[in-house]
Amino acid sequence: MPTRPASPPRSPEIATFMSGGVRLRRTPVALARRFFQICTSAVAEAIAGEGVTSPRMGVLVALSEETGEPGIDQNGLAARLGVERARVSQLVEELETAGLIERKVNGADRRARLLRLTPQGEKLRARAHPLGIAAQMRVLEPLAPAERKLLLDLLTKVIQANSDRPRPVAKRQKPLIQQPRASARS
Repeated sequence: MPTRPASPPRSPEIATFMSGGVRLRRTPVALARRFFQICTSAVAEAIAGEGVTSPRMGVLVALSEETGEPGIDQNGLAARLGVERARVSQLVEELETAGLIERKVNGADRRARLLRLTPQGEKLRARAHPLGIAAQMRVLEPLAPAERKLLLDLLTKVIQANSDRPRPVAKRQKPLIQQPRASARS
């Protein structure tokens, strides 16, 4: 009589709790995603009065003399932000049109454009960035100061220990169901 292969071990029950009226699983991905949503929502609300969105603010912070790396190209910016190059291209175009950043030809590679904030862009970043940082700190207010530091230390430790993992960017995914190809008739 043939023997059955062993069944994979069952996963232990994963605790859940309510967050914003939705049941949330206590797993790293679910918690990280929800924490990200809370933080980005808080930042978006805080900087809305400055007329800038969170993605645009990310570009301003990344290119600032004070907080970032001015003079990088769009590919470098995409890597730092962890977003597709096409999205960075769109953001750069929007910010350049608004007079907040400028593109200059890279002397070493004339195809590449180096990005910098204009004085107007630097002023906007200087006004809005502290508002965003304060909003993030308000998200952590339920924790005691020592717990805030511990949370940030633990997140840093986990991220550094996994720094070899690539930063995923949104890519078009293949459809779950492949459509049959029409055969070419001669």
